[in-house]
Amino acid sequence: MTTLLDARPAGGPRDTLSASPVADGARVDALMAEFGLTGEFLGLGGNPQDHRVVAAMSGGVDSSVVGAILHRAGYQVVGMTLQLYDHGAAIHRKGACCAGQDIHDARRVAEAMGFAHYVLDYESRFKQAVMEDFADTYLAGSTPIPCVRCNQSVKFADLLATAQQLGAAALVTGHYIRREEGAGGPVLLRAEDHGKDQSYFLFATTREQLDYLRFPLGHLTKDQTRELALALGLIVAAKPDSQDICFVPDGDYASVVKRLRPDAARPGEIVHTDGRVLGRHDGVIHYTVGQRRGLGVATGEPLYVIRLDAASAQVIVGPREALAVRTIQLADVNWIGDGALADADGMEIAVKVRSTRPPSPATLHVSADGAVSVTLAAGEEGVAPGQACVFYSVDEDSRVLGGGWIRATRSEVQAA
Repeated sequence: MTTLLDARPAGGPRDTLSASPVADGARVDALMAEFGLTGEFLGLGGNPQDHRVVAAMSGGVDSSVVGAILHRAGYQVVGMTLQLYDHGAAIHRKGACCAGQDIHDARRVAEAMGFAHYVLDYESRFKQAVMEDFADTYLAGSTPIPCVRCNQSVKFADLLATAQQLGAAALVTGHYIRREEGAGGPVLLRAEDHGKDQSYFLFATTREQLDYLRFPLGHLTKDQTRELALALGLIVAAKPDSQDICFVPDGDYASVVKRLRPDAARPGEIVHTDGRVLGRHDGVIHYTVGQRRGLGVATGEPLYVIRLDAASAQVIVGPREALAVRTIQLADVNWIGDGALADADGMEIAVKVRSTRPPSPATLHVSADGAVSVTLAAGEEGVAPGQACVFYSVDEDSRVLGGGWIRATRSEVQAA
């Protein structure tokens, strides 16, 4: 059940907004026209004022701009910010989303623009669905992506349901991804700005969710978004982007796992791919696939973490060539391409196995029993179980076809 922590409709105290840039209404209108953000640009039909919409506001510049332009266009905007964890210790941590300062910033933006803003308590749900999954995935020897889990289980599930309960016509977010109407319904496309594209983190979006979601920044660059923020006079116009996982602002994943699962990590052996035992370790949670530094062994040759065997508490290391993966086995596949997933067997696609890498050519395989795997045209390094393999069409628009969680991999060395 969602708990309402704070509701601040328009007209609250604004004495804290004195440091805001100066708003320029004429400039805002000109930019919105230039960027195609005029009229009923969400594609809901009728006029903007006919529609109540929920703007998911994290306190960053992107979601703040979304709330502001929706309000400027005439939509009935309800801003919502999620309290996802105890932010008391994180108020002064820069670069971590959804912390106390970010909630404060989202509230101030809504107050300055004049639309309602609510803070919702999702702490227990977030801890169960995201943080505990994060810890368990690491303990299993895999590498989690909590941002995808958060979108999948909190933002596009719980928050979406709350927006629907409020009678909103759409849930609107600041993600850099495009949603367009296709012949068979809405489709997802990579953002125009490939450097900011967030499709890797949204592969689990279902067809039903896509009907309700809107992403008005998908065709903009980050510079254009900041230009809008400055013209709107938003206090967050120059705020830096979040770089870390929100509940791991210092990047120390192992300490978070230890706090959530005390005494769960167990020591074990560091083993070479040729079978030699090279040393000992304090727990697989301290290692990730592809890691080179900090292995704690010296052999005179560069060594990398090839895989983690949590069952036997082994860290397997080897030469760089052993990192190249050609075959990926997937679990919990989400398909939003045309037709049924079973009909896509043998399809030539492009895939991303890391959020920062461009899509690479691959072939999709769907067996008679429903098992899904991908064969890469060329070997990819650092492909780790627990992460995502996202599917794209091979045309120039790079349509998002879905994806799945990496369950296991097979290297070029093994294939040989």
